[in-house]
Amino acid sequence: MISQPKYHISKKGLKVWRIHAVFEFFILLLFAAAVSVLTFFFDWPEWIYAICLGVLIADVFFGIYLFPKIRWNHWRYEVREQEIEIQQGLFIIKRTLVPMVRVQHVDTSQGPILKHYCLASMSISTAATIHTIPAITEQEADQLRVRISELARVAEDDV
Repeated sequence: MISQPKYHISKKGLKVWRIHAVFEFFILLLFAAAVSVLTFFFDWPEWIYAICLGVLIADVFFGIYLFPKIRWNHWRYEVREQEIEIQQGLFIIKRTLVPMVRVQHVDTSQGPILKHYCLASMSISTAATIHTIPAITEQEADQLRVRISELARVAEDDV
């Protein structure tokens, strides 16, 4: 198999993913609290409390700690003259090659959390799909956007 793409996304991206996971945890916490209140009022079996607690503990370990770390370890990308290679995945690793001649446009975006950490996400659009590289530094995103745009223009001229 060909070697992995060279570049990781920013280490700060791991923090951003964990912050998102904390927000999701609070939504799950509200749901577990509602189930617990219903269990109390409707006299449901008490093992439901244990299930709610177990789900919350599992979500903290897997959703906030383990899965973002695994995702970050697997996320890689590389921009070459003829293609863009993106590798991502949690348990199943997906590698995608996007030919430069297929690139239509490149966007960068930031939400409030990414902006706080000086990160951006880059979206590479083709006719069929949109490929995203999450959590790269703002400066790197700007440089990549310009470079991909130039390489796509050169690849288009060669066709």
